[in-house]
Amino acid sequence: MAKKEMEVVKGLDIERYMGRWYEIASFPSRFQPKNGVNTRATYKLNGDGTVNVLNETWSDGKRGSIEGTAFKADPKSDEAKLKVRFYVPPFLPIIPVTGDYWVLYIDDDYQVALIGQPSRKYLWILSRQNHLDEETYNLLVQRAIDEGYDVSKLHKTQQTDPPPEGDEGPKDTKGFWWIKSIFGK
Repeated sequence: MAKKEMEVVKGLDIERYMGRWYEIASFPSRFQPKNGVNTRATYKLNGDGTVNVLNETWSDGKRGSIEGTAFKADPKSDEAKLKVRFYVPPFLPIIPVTGDYWVLYIDDDYQVALIGQPSRKYLWILSRQNHLDEETYNLLVQRAIDEGYDVSKLHKTQQTDPPPEGDEGPKDTKGFWWIKSIFGK
């Protein structure tokens, strides 16, 4: 039986979507550090309408990060189907790697979001706060189930209180885990 077409948010207000989001849960990838904590994404609008993406995680006390650019897959569509492009390796950015970033759900206040992509191999639950109440979490999980995801693979991301500020902590400049986790390469 063919999987049904995924429902994607229409008319996403990209300016309201900007800012910091904390990863509450995601499908783990064998490339991502098993002990990665405080994972978050920060989005900033560029002058040309694309979005600067900064993904960060802390592992063994070190901050790993990678930057990329997000843009609409089809500028004429009102669906929130974005492409995210990173250049690898981060310290010698020559090879572009592009993946899908589909906003499957966002609440009216732009406080929680469910992100997936067409293969259903990746799923992220994001929140403006670094903790999410059980009821909202379960709602998002149910939404993922409705879209054909195997939510048994969802892994909650550990977030500490208070979250780390800025870029403190020694850097892990490799950043490879992030690329590989997003694109499953």
